[in-house]
Amino acid sequence: MATKCAICGKGAVVGMQLSHSHIRTKRAWKPNLQRVKALVNGTPRRIMVCTRCLRSGRVQRAI
Repeated sequence: MATKCAICGKGAVVGMQLSHSHIRTKRAWKPNLQRVKALVNGTPRRIMVCTRCLRSGRVQRAI
């Protein structure tokens, strides 16, 4: 399944998790992606979209 938003391209960001004893381990911050039925070039398709794009109205939902 895609880990990028089909509208804005937002994807996972990698960084370090830092414990109290300063042990560093790699971790990832993933965007809140939802599988929605949206109109793409006039045809309804299922795409992965982040909730920021859904909330701001960048996606035209299909019925």
